[in-house]
Amino acid sequence: MKKILFLLVALGFFIFPMTVFGEELIPNATSGILIEADSGKIIFEKDMNKEVAIASMTKMVAQIIILEEIEKGNIKWTDKVKVSKNAADMGGSQIYLSEGEVITIDDLMKGISVASGNDATVAMAEVIAGSEEKFVKMMNDKVKELGLKNTQFKNCTGLDEEGHYSSAYDQAMIARYLVTKHPKVLEYSSIYEDYLREDTENKFWLVNTNKLIRFYEGADGLKTGHTDAAKYCLAATAKRNDLRLIAIVLGENDSKVRNSETMSLLDYGFNNLKVDVLKNSGEVVKKIKLDKADREIVPIVLKDNLYVIEEQSSNKNKYDYKVVIDEFELPIKKGDSVGKIKAYSNNKVIAEANLTVLYDIKRISFLSLYKKTLLDLITGVY
Repeated sequence: MKKILFLLVALGFFIFPMTVFGEELIPNATSGILIEADSGKIIFEKDMNKEVAIASMTKMVAQIIILEEIEKGNIKWTDKVKVSKNAADMGGSQIYLSEGEVITIDDLMKGISVASGNDATVAMAEVIAGSEEKFVKMMNDKVKELGLKNTQFKNCTGLDEEGHYSSAYDQAMIARYLVTKHPKVLEYSSIYEDYLREDTENKFWLVNTNKLIRFYEGADGLKTGHTDAAKYCLAATAKRNDLRLIAIVLGENDSKVRNSETMSLLDYGFNNLKVDVLKNSGEVVKKIKLDKADREIVPIVLKDNLYVIEEQSSNKNKYDYKVVIDEFELPIKKGDSVGKIKAYSNNKVIAEANLTVLYDIKRISFLSLYKKTLLDLITGVY
């Protein structure tokens, strides 16, 4: 039975009466979903909460943890890892690591992102957590932190195992978190081909398992998957004209059909949606007076673009705006959030963006404050 699905836009306050039939877009998939990355809003779904095997798409959570460990300073890209027998013996997709081999974390991340290496993933798990078992606990904790209900991991690679599953919706939220919070991943997932150990006798050619990054306009990630239980799966992301979409397709019988149906989802989104930028980042929206700052008048600007996502056919609408400035203490740096600007239509918030200061603001010194106060008294300001 065909399901009628509605297109959700902006922050979920508008619903367009656009009918989508799941069987027509991804008829062969067990389940799937299409979302807009920045807002996380659902454009299309087919059995999005169904718990299924997801194969190597599991590794997206491993990538999140690796990138967070890098950002915390616990590991560095240049760190060298000595490969254990356990990691080297991993089956399935691999980059053919040898026991005792020394390889950088940068190359391991490349092996995970491009070639979906199980051996590379386990090697990183052991570096970060000491064992795959402890790393898998970190992965499950991360999923809970993200508030996802239909995911449970038994290993860090995605190899078939009883009780190892996720859903199209959960995978979309994981992918969204990965590309919006840790966009560094796209530098790896967008590589189509490269080499490991290039200057050695063990030179290994990597070719990306995700063919969309070569053949689909705007595609730069994200993760493929294939096992007997999961069949063929794909988490794909692409960006065109400031619109980034994430498509998840699970349980396809054939890799070509998987790719074709994923592209159908992305095509649907790009053909029917557009980004309408209401105000650009850096635009001054207000000026405030700060008595104890080194600059008395401080311009407040948009930290990010303020935009709405609309149907391609919609006309440019008029919006009302409200600027809300938070209480903050000096000093404050350019880029720090100091409030929000909200766009309203028919008295409903349809978009919002963070605000920041135009330049760094320092607290004025006691001596400078004394001189300023004295000058104000002399000139009659008080």
